[in-house]
Amino acid sequence: MPTPEVTPAAGRPPARRGLFRTKSVEQSILDTDEPDSRLRKDLTAWDLTIFGVAVVVGAGIFTLTARTAGNVAGPSVSLAFVFAAIACGLTALCYAEFASTVPVAGSAYTYSYATFGELIAWIIGWDLILEFALAASVVAKGWSQYLGTVFGFESATMKLGSVTFDWGAVSLIVVLAILLAIGTKVSSRVSAIAVAIKLAVIALVVVLGLTYFKASNLSPYIPPAEAVDDAASGLHQSLFSFLTGAEGSNFGWYGLLAAASLVFFAFIGFDVVATAAEETKNPQKAVPRGILGSLAIVTVLYVAVSLVLTGMVSYTELAGENATLATAFELHGVHWAKNVISIGALAGLTTVVMVLFLGQTRVLFAMARDGLLPRWLAHTGSRGTPVRLTVIVGIICCVLAGFVDFGTLEEMVNIGTLFAFVLVSVGVIVLRRTRPDLPRGFRVPWVPLLPILAVVACLWLMVNLSVDTWIRFVLWMLIGVAVYFAYGRRHSKLGKAEREL
Repeated sequence: MPTPEVTPAAGRPPARRGLFRTKSVEQSILDTDEPDSRLRKDLTAWDLTIFGVAVVVGAGIFTLTARTAGNVAGPSVSLAFVFAAIACGLTALCYAEFASTVPVAGSAYTYSYATFGELIAWIIGWDLILEFALAASVVAKGWSQYLGTVFGFESATMKLGSVTFDWGAVSLIVVLAILLAIGTKVSSRVSAIAVAIKLAVIALVVVLGLTYFKASNLSPYIPPAEAVDDAASGLHQSLFSFLTGAEGSNFGWYGLLAAASLVFFAFIGFDVVATAAEETKNPQKAVPRGILGSLAIVTVLYVAVSLVLTGMVSYTELAGENATLATAFELHGVHWAKNVISIGALAGLTTVVMVLFLGQTRVLFAMARDGLLPRWLAHTGSRGTPVRLTVIVGIICCVLAGFVDFGTLEEMVNIGTLFAFVLVSVGVIVLRRTRPDLPRGFRVPWVPLLPILAVVACLWLMVNLSVDTWIRFVLWMLIGVAVYFAYGRRHSKLGKAEREL
């Protein structure tokens, strides 16, 4: 029996009902004016650009670059960053169009609600919970490790019986929770200071590194391919290798493409900028500028650092799992550079955790406002911030960062992010067809070609993740579907309105 249709407003397509009922863009924007759940509009394009740079440039620029050059790509790691930036850029264009069309908190969740319907929106919201909360906790533990290096003590952990408690990570999350509860503008100012510190450290690294630069170290730019001796097998191998039986190699063109898959994850986080669209003064213009501007800045930084690094020393001297940017300076006798780089990493990770924390609260805020989570969670205090959600997310992240040893779970962040990227890219094509009348502050050129290329690039990166990561991801999604049918479907605002017809 066909699903009955709700009579559409003039100029709008018929609304779907049931599991795939959609929330109109107009209704999403109208909901932002609810007195009890209204976010304060304080942010500018400059604030969003700072948030973007804050969340993308973390410790990875000081560690991932060296390891990828020494073990996978050689000097061509700089080209790998360009390839990864292109893949990110395609997705960023799609985020920019959506954010300028639907300037509402929730990012990919809100966009999916307007295009694919409620069930898919819930799934992507559940997926973003995995991305932001897990990532914030993982990065907080990394921050804790650098804390000891900078201040000269052995470890920021302590034993509580048989359990190891990471007090450094928990302290960071508590401080950031307080800042985010006070106000997003205050958080932006703190981010700006931390971003200035890490950019100063990166500038120092580049300028100092150029004094040891030798063009001969960049040759061969793409080293000859080498077979991988310790290739992963079973559930630890990539899904692509599992399905095709293909064996990878380091260096060569295959190594270059594999390196692009690795360094892609250094760009993850720019999508968090879209979650702050509702708190932006002129979102139609500011959000696209923030997303694309921050991506352009970090691409230049990554390419510059990777070129300087591989020009300072031969890539063969960066082989191994312990190579960092400091390794290249130590080989030239500049031992103090390690402490400077650690300060930059500490500042970098501080802002990463802050913006991921912000993104998590805004996605949950949007889901609660729609009734898919308890509505009381969407209450905003006198400062126009979701204080209740901030406290709850802070407690969860404290437990995760304080007591959980994540190990290989970090890849879960990557697959969750890429899944969101795929849906947003497809969503641009869908919304262009279903709502061509909507005003768009930014439009992706060459639709559907560019969104399709974004989907292909993200799917390629996803199949390069391990089989056990895919299994964990599917299990997490199944748990999310169960939660939706147990709670979200019955309490949805759209569902209640549908039952009243």
